[in-house]
Amino acid sequence: MSATEAPAAIRPLGARDLAGVARIDAAYTGRAKRAHWKKVFDDVLGRRRRGELRVGLAAERGGRLCGYLLGEVRAFEFGSEPCGWVLAVGVEGKELRRGTASLLLAEACRRFRDAGIERVRTMVRRNDVDVTAFFRSNGFAGGSFVQLEVDLGEVS
Repeated sequence: MSATEAPAAIRPLGARDLAGVARIDAAYTGRAKRAHWKKVFDDVLGRRRRGELRVGLAAERGGRLCGYLLGEVRAFEFGSEPCGWVLAVGVEGKELRRGTASLLLAEACRRFRDAGIERVRTMVRRNDVDVTAFFRSNGFAGGSFVQLEVDLGEVS
């Protein structure tokens, strides 16, 4: 972003953003997953139960969606205290290193903090250096839990 260019505008994510989120994700993952994103939108932006906090944010530049962040508060995983989770964040390629994802993350963290949440978590693929670097540059570090998994195709 140049010194004279305004940052992207951050606003609530809405149903009209579904195609844009799917487009941004497909550019990053190489796979079109519109049905997946439709389900995510239904879950995150849909009907909420009392006390639930879900965060859906859009970054917009020139009237066009250029980034998104989805998150929620969870308190059920393995006895952990209620904490914010960043479930997904993405920006268009031309928005990379312009501060757009950091603006989205800062707004999500503000909303979590305003709701009394003291910690935010996410998961990142071990080999995704760029995404890991993004979160680390925004204050994230290894947490108190270790994610473990097993490939069920390899278990006898």
